[in-house]
Amino acid sequence: MAVKVLVVDDSSFFRRRVSEILEQDSDIQVIGFAVNGREAVEKAAQLRPDMITMDVEMPVLDGISAVKEIMASNPTPILMFSSLTRDGATATFDALDAGAMDFLPKKFEDIARNNEDAIKLLQNKVKDIGRRRLPRTFKAATPPKSVIPAKPTTSTLTPSIKQPDRSFQRAAPKSPSGTSIASMRASGKQYQLVAIGTSTGGPVALQTILTQLPANFPHPILLIQHMPAAFTPAFAARLNGLCQIKVKEAQQGDRLQPGTAYLAPGGQQMMVEGRGANRTLRVFEDHSERISYKPSVDVTFASAAKTYQGDVLAIVLTGMGADGRDGARMLKQTGATIWAQDEKSCVVYGMPQAIANAGLSSESLALNDVAARIKREVGCG
Repeated sequence: MAVKVLVVDDSSFFRRRVSEILEQDSDIQVIGFAVNGREAVEKAAQLRPDMITMDVEMPVLDGISAVKEIMASNPTPILMFSSLTRDGATATFDALDAGAMDFLPKKFEDIARNNEDAIKLLQNKVKDIGRRRLPRTFKAATPPKSVIPAKPTTSTLTPSIKQPDRSFQRAAPKSPSGTSIASMRASGKQYQLVAIGTSTGGPVALQTILTQLPANFPHPILLIQHMPAAFTPAFAARLNGLCQIKVKEAQQGDRLQPGTAYLAPGGQQMMVEGRGANRTLRVFEDHSERISYKPSVDVTFASAAKTYQGDVLAIVLTGMGADGRDGARMLKQTGATIWAQDEKSCVVYGMPQAIANAGLSSESLALNDVAARIKREVGCG
């Protein structure tokens, strides 16, 4: 059955362009249009689409406010379109906090090698997100009790920031004995590095996990999130303001420090080099046609396998495609531990499914269990 789409944008040109691209795919049907956020809220209730594409800046009611109203009244998967600017990035993350599932730049060919790839990227995102079914009832979420307050400044505490409303995600599954997966015993293995790879749905997933880690987290963390270059500085800064650990966009030559998460810059690759206390990051432009993703989870995982051998805890979260599978295989061969997010809590069960189907993951975890499980495994909670 075709995915039914509501296209929302105040530009008639962009509405027509998106519609034409989507309807080239027989598995997608555009069932309506809205020219502002207020009309989007109304048509979401009338048409009950499988998913919505939504502009951020619109008259009458902006996209972020529209997302909030739709998620409160008729929860529907939403893909945001945003400009590749700092303001656009900030607005996009606000929309994700409000309940949107993913985003693309309005010039989505900017993150694809050619026009054909851009068309396929949009079509595939719409189909993957549109097949995600959200319950029609939606209760207000409260921040998890385990979330640690934001880092203090020199004189006062940063005001607490509202956690994203993800009450539509299912509760953590229980083991046959009725014990939460997060309460499973630690393996006793020693680690030196945590590496996390993700794509579609990753910004909210990373925020959910990282905000629950303590400032004294004992290892460096590498974050590989498929994201445009214009967005990664704002995303790193946003996470840094929310988390007790330090979060920064990775730079060439960064020396890896415990309690710090390094976000791979958009449009570049991130690798680990060196030995012992002298391990540093190599960040570089990659013009290879062989590697589709920049940053690539495979590239970072492979370098971690070479540099850290088996002393790595690698986690693959929600995302399209299979990036991370080959790198995880290399890590597994060195004795590293691999976990994958479970299907029920994923926005798109692509990357974690590739890991699970290849027999590489030792655990499949609900998103809400990942942070507690990490802390137990590395011995800091």
